[in-house]
Amino acid sequence: MRRGDITMKKNPGKNNYSWILVLIILVAINFLASIWHGRLDLTSEKRFTISSPTKKLLSHLDDPVKVTVFLDGDLPSGFRKLSNSSREMLQEFRELSGNTVHYVFKKPGQGLDDSAKAEMMDSLRRMGINPTNVRAQAKEGEGEEQRLVYPGALVEYKDRVLGVDLLQGQSSVDGMNSLNNAEALLEYKFANSIDKIIQDSVPVIGYLVGNGEPQNLQVYDLIQKNLKQNYGFSMVPIDSVTTIPSAFSLMMIVKPLVKFTDAQKLKIDQYIMRGGKVMWFIDNLYASLDSLQRSQGNFIAFDLGLNLEDQLFKYGVRINQDLVQDLNCAQIPSVIGTVGDKPQIQLVPWPYFPLLSDPDNNPISKNLDYVLSQFPQSIDTVTAPGIKKTILLSSSSGSRTISTPAQVQWNSVRNEEDLKTFNKSNIPIAVLLEGKFHSVFSNRISSALADTLKNIYGKPFLNQAEGDNKMIVVSDGDLVTNFFSQDKGPLAMGQNPYTLYQYSNREFLMNCMEYLVGNPGILETRGKDYTLRLLDKKKLEERKNFWQMINIILPAGIILILGFLLAWVKRKKYQETTPASASI
Repeated sequence: MRRGDITMKKNPGKNNYSWILVLIILVAINFLASIWHGRLDLTSEKRFTISSPTKKLLSHLDDPVKVTVFLDGDLPSGFRKLSNSSREMLQEFRELSGNTVHYVFKKPGQGLDDSAKAEMMDSLRRMGINPTNVRAQAKEGEGEEQRLVYPGALVEYKDRVLGVDLLQGQSSVDGMNSLNNAEALLEYKFANSIDKIIQDSVPVIGYLVGNGEPQNLQVYDLIQKNLKQNYGFSMVPIDSVTTIPSAFSLMMIVKPLVKFTDAQKLKIDQYIMRGGKVMWFIDNLYASLDSLQRSQGNFIAFDLGLNLEDQLFKYGVRINQDLVQDLNCAQIPSVIGTVGDKPQIQLVPWPYFPLLSDPDNNPISKNLDYVLSQFPQSIDTVTAPGIKKTILLSSSSGSRTISTPAQVQWNSVRNEEDLKTFNKSNIPIAVLLEGKFHSVFSNRISSALADTLKNIYGKPFLNQAEGDNKMIVVSDGDLVTNFFSQDKGPLAMGQNPYTLYQYSNREFLMNCMEYLVGNPGILETRGKDYTLRLLDKKKLEERKNFWQMINIILPAGIILILGFLLAWVKRKKYQETTPASASI
């Protein structure tokens, strides 16, 4: 017998083991894929790329963080997509943290009796996770059903628990676009929550009083529900302190009504020069809905004379003596006629309550619902060396200003000619100032006062800030106040008392504070932008079976083809390398 014959008999049996090799390779690939994930982000907006600040945060976790997401079970398509994106995001968080971040998806109340379930739902509401009432429809032609979805999560670290509402700050009437925005903010929501919960200390916020600032139920939501729950907090009577203590990371000046003295302004100025952050919520003109309701349908908004013009001008802005009106505005009840002797009241848009938005997609206010304002004034940015100005909120493209003396009327828009005067766009209402500020008291104080300040601070009077600083100026004192209802008590900040719709005033405020005294790197992740790429529902329904077959059969077919191809290549290789005429 020839050697070639013996060789040819051995090859077929040898080739049979190639299938085992293929199976081993496939099992190994799937096992490795279950442990480690990798992907290339080919999207133009880089939606799948985790930012450097988030990576740094996750790599420095010293104890396990558990995230429980309440997006499980039978969900409508939009929420199912949000759930899948949350799962992918948290999987990356787990890998980047070296398995320090753990996550689980649950359906709220699953496995609990009615009493325990109700208690759990109430607990979630208290932690800021609010339910969303959605209509679910399996396919076209079938009936709809309503259900509650809790688009939120709990973040746990050591003995601390923090609630995260994934839809907070989003419009409740904007459907898929709101869910898309929520998806774009997933990295920020989870990273910011982890960053907050691991902190052993928090910044201390001061609320300046002494010039008529509200201290009643008008600021209940601001102080009790936002500042005290997220930061250290204290009232600061400006006339009772020699200087504003540096222990305060940020000072809030909200809706003052009484003129500031030079001594008070000097305290604020030197606090800023020494690195203190300030948020100004200032009304130059006094105008309120209560005043209009008490009058005969109109009144004149008058100048409060706060004496802050020169100080703000020095820092880079000017709040004008006018009122901004906008066709994009909130609704209030108004009498539109009578039937018999009874007035007919209807909700109508009121231009004195503009709905503000971000004109430049700044991370502070990007991907937010509208922010409700009341009688705002316009802001001009002015020349201030070394100061960068960023518009955070502005009016729409259909707005106008009413100069002093500004008359406030119930019916300020009467005809088509009035509508034509709403021809201004993006009037600034909130401005971020960044840089090295210059003191408004440069070359204005006496030597004796300079010596006194040196003794107080232990340092000389500062004509210029010691380093770069930041402040935010808002020309509406009511942006952070709340309405009061006889039935419900203090409403939430930004909640319309007549429609009960809640705008994003609270989220805007907290984002501002995060930028000023928090982790600005994490806040930058709010700048992500997801392009909404919607499927054609009609075509999807018509060709559903075809695409299901493609997704099931095509991957299996590719594996089979590769297996046959590998076997054929090996057989061909052995046939070509075996000497056919070899003999024993």
